[in-house]
Amino acid sequence: MALFLFFFFLFTLSPSLLSATDHIVGANRGWNPGINYTLWANNHTFYVGDFISFRYQKNQYNVFEVNQTGYDNCTTEGAVGNWSSGKDFIQLNKSMRYYFICGNGQCFNGMKVSVFVHPLPSPPTSSPHHSTPKSAASLVVFQYLGLHSLMLSFVLVMFGFVLI
Repeated sequence: MALFLFFFFLFTLSPSLLSATDHIVGANRGWNPGINYTLWANNHTFYVGDFISFRYQKNQYNVFEVNQTGYDNCTTEGAVGNWSSGKDFIQLNKSMRYYFICGNGQCFNGMKVSVFVHPLPSPPTSSPHHSTPKSAASLVVFQYLGLHSLMLSFVLVMFGFVLI
C-alpha cells in the first residue's frame, strides 16, 4: 500500500514540482547589505508556485514579509511572515506584489526586495477550426509518459527491481 501511495504522489505531483523555479535572492552574493536587489528582481520573472529563497548568515540577518508601507519605511510592523534559518524557501502562492526586508536594521543598507508574481500562463487553446496534428499530439504524450517512465525505472532500480 505504501508503495502504491508513493507512486501515486510521484506521478500526480511531479509535473507541478518540475515546473516551479527557485529564485535565489542575490544569486551567488546572497542576502547581504550593499546589493541592488531591485536590479536582481528586474532580471527575473516570477510565477505562482515559484519559490524565492534567501541565503545568509542566520545569526546576522533575517527576512520579513511586509506590506508596501513596511517596505518603503523599513519597518516590520504588521509583518505577515518572518524567517531566520539562513536558508529560507518561500513559496509564492498568489499573483501579487511581495515585499521582503531584513528586520534588523539592514533594510536601510539595501536589504529589501520587491517582486511581482505573475499568474501561470494559460495553456494554449485550439480553435474549433484548427486541430493539432497527430504527430505533435503524440510527441507531447510521449514526452509526458517518457518522463514518468524514466522516473518509474529509476525508482524500481532503487528498490532492487530489474527491468528487462
